[in-house]
Amino acid sequence: MADGHAVDRWDLLDLLPARAGRAAGSLYHRLLDSAPWAYQRIYTGTEQAGGAGPAARALLRTARSRVLRALPADTGAVVSTYPGASHVLGSLRLAGELRIPALTYLTDFSVHPLWVARGIDRHLAVHEVPAAQARARGAAEVRVCGPVTDPRFRPARGGERAAARKRFGLLPGVRYALLVAGSWGVGPVRQVAAEIRACGVAVPVVVCGRNQALARQLAADGIEHVHGWTDDMPNLMWACDVMVQNAGGLTSLEAFASGLPVVSYRCIPGHGAANAAALDEAGVALWIRDATGLPAALESLMEGRTGLRQRASGLSLVPADPALGPAATIADACLPAERPAASGPRRAPHASGKPGAPGRRSGVRLGTTFAPATAVWASAVCTAVATGQDAPVLLRAVQHRIDPDARNTSHPAAVPAAENLP
Repeated sequence: MADGHAVDRWDLLDLLPARAGRAAGSLYHRLLDSAPWAYQRIYTGTEQAGGAGPAARALLRTARSRVLRALPADTGAVVSTYPGASHVLGSLRLAGELRIPALTYLTDFSVHPLWVARGIDRHLAVHEVPAAQARARGAAEVRVCGPVTDPRFRPARGGERAAARKRFGLLPGVRYALLVAGSWGVGPVRQVAAEIRACGVAVPVVVCGRNQALARQLAADGIEHVHGWTDDMPNLMWACDVMVQNAGGLTSLEAFASGLPVVSYRCIPGHGAANAAALDEAGVALWIRDATGLPAALESLMEGRTGLRQRASGLSLVPADPALGPAATIADACLPAERPAASGPRRAPHASGKPGAPGRRSGVRLGTTFAPATAVWASAVCTAVATGQDAPVLLRAVQHRIDPDARNTSHPAAVPAAENLP
């Protein structure tokens, strides 16, 4: 946008026929809530098989023509932040039906085989750990370009921390642990909140997302600071001393950008545990595997050298120069020096964005499948894997949009935020 690009945003699930995408999303939610063991089996099965089975691939093929129709003729590049979308785009590229660059932004620190699709031109990674995993799985042209987060997520300055505490009714001199569990509030959130309170090291502050039942249960448990869907996660992060998460999605990246140390604890199965391992390997988030280690880990992150190291590691992920970040890499792919004319979505000629501003590329579109990427803001989602080897359902990745005027994060605004995504 700020760089002169128009951005169109599509959710792949909306492009599947007969409301199949919505049904798949509901099933995915139910699996995480009621049968996490089944989701773990699906995740492990597809990982061992190296990807989705024939039924899942058949379902994705039904979206091909709809994806093509969704792209305006002047589209310059298409960015996927969801494995299923990457496979649709890759197949279109291989068939010659999509003649513009297709990129995958790897939103997680762990890379499941479903993330890597043949035909994708470029894979973008947050850190070298997921980049190495992607290369090992055969991904084409992997680049490390850092996270995509709203610019509001940054370390607190001056009196911002004190003001944030006052805003949320948090007391000075008390240490607080921010507990997040995605927009659905999945996982053993009540248990973790109780354990944090019982260990006496920090007071839990819980964000439940859209899970109103969970918020009521936590209030009945005596947890004092409980929030539902909130549009002020930057201030909430400034107000707290450490963040406890269970999925490793965008909220973790936002915490890194805010200078808030992160711990992974009692993670949801599948991508939650895989992300915890990758974050721990990268040295940006401590993974607590046993309840006995919780008090010491929280203490070291809030007051010890571990916390100082992790703050520095997290902040180092955010490019100091926006020209080195994901949006610039996407824009670079969108506008190569020369591209032969072809039918279908293609690069538009340079155009002036406004009088007196030559060279602005306002006529160029970045088509995005599932979430947008712009020169200033971009969105990302946490991983949601597709299906078992022969399972008939495509599991959902919930979209996240960073919007300066309407943001809800208990993991997005007007749409679920990735920090609140499972």
